[in-house]
Amino acid sequence: MKNPILGVTMGDPAGVGPEIIVRAGAEPEVQRTSRPVVIGAAATLGEALALVGSPLRLHSVTQVAECRWQPGTLEVLDLANVDMATLPRARVSAAAGRAAYEYIEMAVALAKAGAIDGIVTAPINKEALAAAGMTHSGHTEILASLSGTRDFAMLLMGHELRVIHVTTHVALRRVPDLVTRDRVLRTIQLAQRTLEGLGIPRGRIAVAGLNPHAGEDGLFGDEEKTAIVPAIEAARGEGLNVAGPLPADTLFSRARGGEFDIVVAMYHDQGHIPVKTLGFNYDETTKRWVGLSGVNVTVGLPFLRVSVDHGTAFDRAWKGIANHESMVEALHVAVRMLSAPGARRSSSS
Repeated sequence: MKNPILGVTMGDPAGVGPEIIVRAGAEPEVQRTSRPVVIGAAATLGEALALVGSPLRLHSVTQVAECRWQPGTLEVLDLANVDMATLPRARVSAAAGRAAYEYIEMAVALAKAGAIDGIVTAPINKEALAAAGMTHSGHTEILASLSGTRDFAMLLMGHELRVIHVTTHVALRRVPDLVTRDRVLRTIQLAQRTLEGLGIPRGRIAVAGLNPHAGEDGLFGDEEKTAIVPAIEAARGEGLNVAGPLPADTLFSRARGGEFDIVVAMYHDQGHIPVKTLGFNYDETTKRWVGLSGVNVTVGLPFLRVSVDHGTAFDRAWKGIANHESMVEALHVAVRMLSAPGARRSSSS
């Protein structure tokens, strides 16, 4: 089977997306294992190549079928929607937000048409999206809306933890109302689907409690009794290997130690903080972030989507110093998931 075709959305052109893409595209292992095509603007990528002194040459196409994937080249499906002469770099702008949305829109259309096997996304900026008039709060919600997906979840994957979320981009005060039996059960089922996609069909799923000490038998809240426990019991009835609800303050250490294969977190920060604490490190000597190896996977979509697990990083954008490790890892994870037994590819080439 040929290497998978990965549609790599360029993200916000004012952010670090273009730089981390061209750096990752030059990595020998990326070239050896996948066929990436950047969905973006050739003018922007050309400036990013010059910025980092990349040896790659751009090959601009109008459709995926025109890609050649020759050594030393970077394929780009050019939407030509960025004016680099007027683009405010490293800043929020409606123009950048609009362009970033158009890359995602095109990627979804290509995945649905079977032109690409999966999508790998560079970071977008929520303020820029809002300035462009987009109502969605992030990548996950945009992808679900464009693909007509109702049951979906955000999965974070690092070298030491896998965490899937019941709720994501909502105010904390809304979380208890959204932690329902059905929603928790669907997330557990998506966790199981994730593990199967990674070749772990009998994986160990741990479910975090919402409240301190997982509610302490109702003393600190009753969501565990009314929603989480019933969902776990239903999942066990389907034959899933599920433990919980477990206190979140110790659960992630247990999962990191190998006791569980994936954790179901109840809300955004409950899951994001441990993964990012382990995966993000700031080097005071070089004044750079290192070890950005975490990735984000949207589970439940009719196609694979993997993303870097960091933002547009305007403080480092267009300075030639952006760390591309997370983009490389996202590309590798996409290849691994598309190569797992039973994985479905969108394209026929």
